[in-house]
Amino acid sequence: MEYKDYYKILGVDKNTSENEIKRAYRKLAKKYHPDLNPNDSNAQEKFKEINEAYEVLGDPEKKKKYDTFGSGYDFAGGQHFDPSQFGYTYTSTGGAGDFSDFFNMFFGGMGNGSKSSRGFNFGDIFGGRQRTSPSRQSFESELDITLEEGFNGTTKEVNLNYNGEIKRMSVKVPKGIFPGKKLKVKGEKWGINGDIIFKINLIENVKYKLDGLDIIYKVDTLPWEAALGTKAIIETLSGKIKVNIPKGIVGGKKIRVPKKGYVDTKGNTGDLYLEINIVNPPELSEEEVKLYERLSEISTYNPRES
Repeated sequence: MEYKDYYKILGVDKNTSENEIKRAYRKLAKKYHPDLNPNDSNAQEKFKEINEAYEVLGDPEKKKKYDTFGSGYDFAGGQHFDPSQFGYTYTSTGGAGDFSDFFNMFFGGMGNGSKSSRGFNFGDIFGGRQRTSPSRQSFESELDITLEEGFNGTTKEVNLNYNGEIKRMSVKVPKGIFPGKKLKVKGEKWGINGDIIFKINLIENVKYKLDGLDIIYKVDTLPWEAALGTKAIIETLSGKIKVNIPKGIVGGKKIRVPKKGYVDTKGNTGDLYLEINIVNPPELSEEEVKLYERLSEISTYNPRES
């Protein structure tokens, strides 16, 4: 019988964490999935090997049993051995089923259609896992939204690969939802047998940053505006507001605007914090250069000595 080096198949080692093993598996499973490699027998065989490797390394009990055997006899991938010499008996499947004779020797054929299988499924395609319950299946996936979409609510069009078929569905995202929260959608309307559980992810924004219920908003300010003070029109998530920027303000200083932050699903409202970001014009006119030169001549302030 051929010894299967599951670590080599997934491109990991024995010290790799469980999460890293899962990431390696997902990456390879997507690459060699039969839906993406039709009529490619080599890819399909590789896909089966990847599934089998993760079936073992993704399960702590199976992994422990596999590691104990491998370390005890110092086998290498592809090496042939006689199972009977090590106290194992097995019946060859002749290549049938989803798992190899090597796997079946250890685990008695688990995974060939059994509910304990950790093989590639709907959930793994989308970065989650398939969960089963006595009454109803549910699948986990992820959904990316912007801060604006979370604040106002939105409907996202999502394509999901279900049993090799692309399902296009509309997902209604309620206003006030937070990143990390989960959204359940019944799949029957879209031809999916079970519920889809979407974990909400927030797309990073250069201007806006969510901090609890508060929103941090960077306000670009010219040097003379910061020195002399000004009134600025700010486009917030709830509309435009006029803000007084006091004279002498420094970069990084925050101005608090009450009740203009994020609003959650229960109506709780945070504050808006305007963070001053002092910027120079990309180009200066001849007159502006002269004014800066004159300022440098008469100014006595040196920030590096204060």
